[in-house]
Amino acid sequence: MSTLATVLAQRRIPVILAATGLASLAIFLARPAVAHAAGVDAESAFVFNTFAFLIWGVLVMWMCAGFTMLESGSVRTKNASMICLKNIGLYSIACLAYFVLGYNLMYGDIVGGFIGSFGLLYGPSADEVALVGGQTDLAATVADTGYSTMSDWFFQMVFVATAASIVSGALAERVKMWSFFLFTLVLTAVVYPIVGAWTWGGGWLDGLGFQDFAGSTIVHSTGGWAALAGVLVVGPRLGKFRKDGSMRPSPPSNILVVTLGVFILWFGWFGFNGGSQLALGSAADAVAMSNVLVNTTLAGAAGVLAALVCSRPILGRMDLFAGLNGAIAGLVSITAGPDITNHAWSLLIGAVGGVLCVAGIKLLERVQLDDVVGAIPAHLVAGIWGTLATAIAAGANVGVQLIGILAVGAFVFTVSFALWKALELTLRVRVEPDIERLGQDAGELGIEAYPEFVLMPELDDEDD
Repeated sequence: MSTLATVLAQRRIPVILAATGLASLAIFLARPAVAHAAGVDAESAFVFNTFAFLIWGVLVMWMCAGFTMLESGSVRTKNASMICLKNIGLYSIACLAYFVLGYNLMYGDIVGGFIGSFGLLYGPSADEVALVGGQTDLAATVADTGYSTMSDWFFQMVFVATAASIVSGALAERVKMWSFFLFTLVLTAVVYPIVGAWTWGGGWLDGLGFQDFAGSTIVHSTGGWAALAGVLVVGPRLGKFRKDGSMRPSPPSNILVVTLGVFILWFGWFGFNGGSQLALGSAADAVAMSNVLVNTTLAGAAGVLAALVCSRPILGRMDLFAGLNGAIAGLVSITAGPDITNHAWSLLIGAVGGVLCVAGIKLLERVQLDDVVGAIPAHLVAGIWGTLATAIAAGANVGVQLIGILAVGAFVFTVSFALWKALELTLRVRVEPDIERLGQDAGELGIEAYPEFVLMPELDDEDD
């Protein structure tokens, strides 16, 4: 082909593509009239719902990266590598545990309203397997289910990993890796699924009318109660509290990474709350999902500003870390009822969550509980508030909401405390003092996140 012919052929490509795009656009614009007249068919709704589960699930999975950034930036540089390993490890454990047992315990035939089946493994329905295998006549039967079986499993699984991530941050810098992994296994395979069976699985709390749209209690408070039990058993970091009971400050090692982590979490929260609409097959679903996303971001923003405003009178300083946790607290607070249509309520709910988070940070300091990332105030305290707030704005019964909070709290805390104690008596849960002083990166992994830095000796309990 001559040079001129080649040039002409190359110039024709954009023209062809543009023409194709215009033709496709014309067809697309013509279809809504037909769809409006006939309604969305079951197979189209099935595709939209399944696609929504998968895309929103991917966003929630991305929150694991946010937790990793938040935690690795909050700890001292000598423990950053261990945080990275723990977070990818807990996600993997949650995935496998929920696949092997957890989902069946949560959504199987709920026995007596308390627990599902103990069936192992999970997979697509027989009709879906046959459809993929070539039996196209089953398409209508499969479409009538509303969404694909495994898209639902995937979306539910990433929520489990979120609950486990909350525990990781609170116990950073002093808990043994394998002890933490064993706790995560039980939490994600048994504890969280039982709480889910009571509520989202159609169990006894659901029967009472308990409301928790996306998991202020089911996910965040569950993780918060488990973290609180761990903090009580493991104890504070060496040198965190002086002999006189005052706290020795331990500022984040990389505030840029912490801030990035919070933004990633905020981004993932749109999947967390938006996907919990659990449908995208109608105009009503699309409108409801839009309201959920708007309320989510408004509550997060209100949480930031409220936390910053009250940080000086409560903490004695304008605290950036408190502001970042205020964002998370605002998001956690609205998670129980983000489907409200009056957006002004989301501002109030998020702002109160931010204030409660800062007050919770101060309270932990007073009682000498060492929560490295502020997970307990941001997830447990704000989760309790958000669950109660549904009675204000989302029509829930405050008595039922309180029963749910107390029941989940008593169950998760008791089981978690007993498990942490059992691990302490057998495998030990805390690293040796010399490893804690040196750092888990060098002491346990033999790899440092910042090898160019020189490790300096740090103050200990005796150095006052």
